[in-house]
Amino acid sequence: MKAAAKTQKPKRQEEQANFISWRFALLCGCILLALAFLLGRVAWLQVISPDMLVKEGDMRSLRVQQVSTSRGMITDRSGRPLAVSVPVKAIWADPKEVHDAGGISVGDRWKALANALNIPLDQLSARINANPKGRFIYLARQVNPDMADYIKKLKLPGIHLREESRRYYPSGEVTAHLIGFTNVDSQGIEGVEKSFDKWLTGQPGERIVRKDRYGRVIEDISSTDSQAAHNLTLSIDERLQALVYRELNNAVAFNKAESGSAVLVDVNTGEVLAMANSPSYNPNNLSGTPKEAMRNRTITDVFEPGSTVKPMVVMTALQRGVVRENSVLNTVPYRINGHEIKDVARYSELTLTGVLQKSSNVGVSKLALAMPSSALVDTYSRFGLGKATNLGLVGERSGLYPQKQRWSDIERATFSFGYGLMVTPLQLARVYATIGSYGIYRPLSITKVDPPVPGERVFPESIVRTVVHMMESVALPGGGGVKAAIKGYRIAIKTGTAKKVGPDGRYINKYIAYTAGVAPASQPRFALVVVINDPQAGKYYGGAVSAPVFGAIMGGVLRTMNIEPDALTTGDKNEFVINQGEGTGGRS
Repeated sequence: MKAAAKTQKPKRQEEQANFISWRFALLCGCILLALAFLLGRVAWLQVISPDMLVKEGDMRSLRVQQVSTSRGMITDRSGRPLAVSVPVKAIWADPKEVHDAGGISVGDRWKALANALNIPLDQLSARINANPKGRFIYLARQVNPDMADYIKKLKLPGIHLREESRRYYPSGEVTAHLIGFTNVDSQGIEGVEKSFDKWLTGQPGERIVRKDRYGRVIEDISSTDSQAAHNLTLSIDERLQALVYRELNNAVAFNKAESGSAVLVDVNTGEVLAMANSPSYNPNNLSGTPKEAMRNRTITDVFEPGSTVKPMVVMTALQRGVVRENSVLNTVPYRINGHEIKDVARYSELTLTGVLQKSSNVGVSKLALAMPSSALVDTYSRFGLGKATNLGLVGERSGLYPQKQRWSDIERATFSFGYGLMVTPLQLARVYATIGSYGIYRPLSITKVDPPVPGERVFPESIVRTVVHMMESVALPGGGGVKAAIKGYRIAIKTGTAKKVGPDGRYINKYIAYTAGVAPASQPRFALVVVINDPQAGKYYGGAVSAPVFGAIMGGVLRTMNIEPDALTTGDKNEFVINQGEGTGGRS
């Protein structure tokens, strides 16, 4: 038995040794497999796909920050600022960061934030928690620096500040309709801001940074420089703009008018020196401002030009040989197809100059009927009526211009005193700028240009000079625009009055009064148009309502620009009219 026991013991030891060697081999195999897997993984990461971990790391730590650029400045012709960008802050939240830090509590710091933003705490919480995994939401825009510093000192998790800018308009309501305004993202919405938006907008840059888990920048990776915006120099003279707006605003209030518009143009360059409307609005605070109040009436509103076209009728008649400079016309009222053509006051006859001074509908209608119907259509078109000025301002209208081939006699007659077509104040200003340059048509410009500015001759100089001299009579005693007279200066003007057209296309019992002209008449430098819409203070004729405004504005312009007086000396004669009977008293 002992021999048997001895035999079994080595056998058991052999089995144990075999089992241990098998386990060791299995362990070694597993280790080798693990090493092979690790080596394969290392090979994959290092050789086949070496950038994957880098990309994953970058996704967790790299951030792209926008490098903002300020919107370009708008200045007047002398560099005075009309629109500037001022630095402000935007308050934004990272909802995920807020949530990870424990969310919004009822603590004093969160209450202080809600109070600073003027938002109830529950609403603030709802806005941030609306998307708890989100990484960005604006809480407030264009916050002033003091408030931004206060919020920064609260040190709330997930609440951050971002630099941005806000537009500021130093001239406020004086230039509101012309300059316009931008939205909260500095995009042009109205006026020059919208029309020149691309020019004024720069290209923002980018900055790639690496941040740690706490959001702190630990490394600058790369950056792309921003492209600065362009500044814009307008043709406007801020001094003249303020003068025009002040006088226009006073006139609208005095005459209890619905609105008023005025445009001042440099005759020699076509530059718009002032463009104003009343009532205006504050572009720095648009709260409660209706969109209707933001309309630039000088380019959007149209009206029948009335008597302001009469100088062009006289020019056309002289050019075609229908009359001579010293001709005398029969101005007794008459009828055309049952329609009576008459003047405000009755005159048996008038000189050609008297036709303009007394604003005779009878006189100009007889001139029109003595010419082909195409004659006035051609002349008006040469001076720019029916054509957009292409000033570059969004919203400009080109007016309404007849395209008919056949004209009745009554249509030809009324066309001669400004009915049957519609113009904007800006278009009428272009007409008178062309008259002031003695028949040279120059494009209008809202940006500053360097003289000399070439133009196109559209009418003989000698004829235009003759008619400009005739137009001086309008502001002299006996003329319809005597209230526009400026002490020390000669002016050549034409007043006008027209009934307004209602929504149904019919005339209504409301009027538009306007005065257009150039000064100084001896060598015109400026063309001015003044329009008073629906005066309700008892008077509505151009000679009584808009002529005084013209005189106040043009007088201020001439003195501001140091234009030498050119008035006739005492004793010089002005024999303009053959009939010195009843005056019009401003009724034209």
